[in-house]
Amino acid sequence: MPHPPIYEEMKSKLEGMLPEFELNYKAELADEILRLKEEKNAVILAHNYMEPALYYSVPDFRGDSLELSRKAVETDKDIIVFCGVRFMAETAKILNPHKTVLLPAKKAGCSLAASITAEDVQALKRQFPGVPVVTYVNTYANVKAETDICCTSSNAAAVVESLHTDTVIFLPDEYLAKNTAIETGKHIIFPTKQPKPHDGTLDYQLIGWHGRCEVHEKFTVEDIENARKQFPDVLVLAHPECPPDVVAAADYSGSTTAMVEYVKASKAKRYLILTECSMGDNIVAENPDKEMLRICSIRCPHMNEITLEETRDALLKTQYVIDVPEDIRIRAYTAVKRMIEIGGGKI
Repeated sequence: MPHPPIYEEMKSKLEGMLPEFELNYKAELADEILRLKEEKNAVILAHNYMEPALYYSVPDFRGDSLELSRKAVETDKDIIVFCGVRFMAETAKILNPHKTVLLPAKKAGCSLAASITAEDVQALKRQFPGVPVVTYVNTYANVKAETDICCTSSNAAAVVESLHTDTVIFLPDEYLAKNTAIETGKHIIFPTKQPKPHDGTLDYQLIGWHGRCEVHEKFTVEDIENARKQFPDVLVLAHPECPPDVVAAADYSGSTTAMVEYVKASKAKRYLILTECSMGDNIVAENPDKEMLRICSIRCPHMNEITLEETRDALLKTQYVIDVPEDIRIRAYTAVKRMIEIGGGKI
């Protein structure tokens, strides 16, 4: 029986990562998705955390949340299939209210996005009146609607500095906020953990929240030290959602796409990537001459819900449609628009 047309392309990237029968099965699924994509006039966006068989088969565009937000704006397709988690698909809908946005999973949530509500933001705004709110794009639409400007891990410091103000509320990732405070030289407080002194004064420039990514919070300095004991030449790359001491101990910290580009440009032979483990697999597929250490495999359970099967079914049945109430969408749009425009992006 002949292989599907996309089989050879997938094999060139994934041979040795998947057994032959699984590679052929996934190539058949990918071939079906590509036909449906053409029939339905759809574009498929895939985050860097997608499993390799999906990542290297059906997407039109791959990248981090900021890159994919920009691609969502630029598309002329009728349907946007967002292979990522729900807040990413919501962002695509915020930017494209007249297009159908599909999330290929029933839920695909996010521990970080779930750590804060719109009511939490409103309470902080009452506590710190007049202070601008920067919200990480890893949040749901109703939280973005309470925000002055969104940011990503790649432009967080630039967004904070663009406000030209002494004080900023930065939500909800505790570690990204701490790492941004270090980068911008601001003193940070966490009012939900830090009671106000008896004299009523607080010394702060950045006001943080207690949210964390359930993947990145697991990495430790000990992980890095153990890797370097065994492999002294290893280059360590950490995502800014990792704890500050981990970021400080790493050789480089950046967004998912920044880490991909760093490895591609680097002459080193051995790397430790402290982020979601499927991204390490995707980097290996793109850089077969470079070695990725596997001191741990931490897979995001929410990203893991996105599969080729669910992507096929989403297109086939036009299911898992993302909707954002228009009053929330309009307010969230302003915050996302400002985020994309930082660094020259257009919307």
